Amino acid sequence: MSHTATPQRHPRRFRGPHDARRVRRTLGLLLPTLLLAACTASPAAPRTNAAPQPTGPLCAALPTGTDPGNPSFLAGQPVDQALRWIPTLTTFEAALRTSGVLTDLPAGDGITVLAPSDDAFAATFSEDNWDDLMTHHTDQLRTLLKAHLITGSHPIADLTTAGTATTLDGVTVTVTRTGPTARLGDRADTVCADYQATNARIHIINAVLGPLPVTADGTGHRAH
Repeated sequence: MSHTATPQRHPRRFRGPHDARRVRRTLGLLLPTLLLAACTASPAAPRTNAAPQPTGPLCAALPTGTDPGNPSFLAGQPVDQALRWIPTLTTFEAALRTSGVLTDLPAGDGITVLAPSDDAFAATFSEDNWDDLMTHHTDQLRTLLKAHLITGSHPIADLTTAGTATTLDGVTVTVTRTGPTARLGDRADTVCADYQATNARIHIINAVLGPLPVTADGTGHRAH
């Protein structure tokens, strides 16, 4: 009896451009699926700024967490922009902007800002006196602001360790630790210290430094 020979199977080979096109179409369908799987398999951890946390009794009333103006956000801002985001420094920030003091600072040296709060300004100057300083006495205003600036970016711990700091108006101020705050001379305490900005530190204080006399009458109203 004769048997019909079973033909031997051979691996399929490409037979011209039609097979090549089919392979390209298959890969085109699979590639998005493979990319999606690669992206979702191991998500990258979000990057965060390692900003120091400010300390002091006023800090609880200022932006925290993800609120606009929070410490991590301010750490990536130039100092003039960072000051605009701190809601209790509107008077001080406006004075710096008007006077142009920050633009006179040497680039790269860094700066420490002893920033009086709005309440500190209200307790020191009458509205009429302050308006006069802002509009007619730029030299006095600039001298006042320099009493609140120190060359170099200094955490409050470094200032208290040194014991003194010399402000840009040439006055040496003693700096001592008083529990959770620091005392500057015999006039001001830090109420929220160690905001970090680009090449800068901002320490909010509760009194105005410098030689100008107190003109506020305690009522917060304009003089008549």
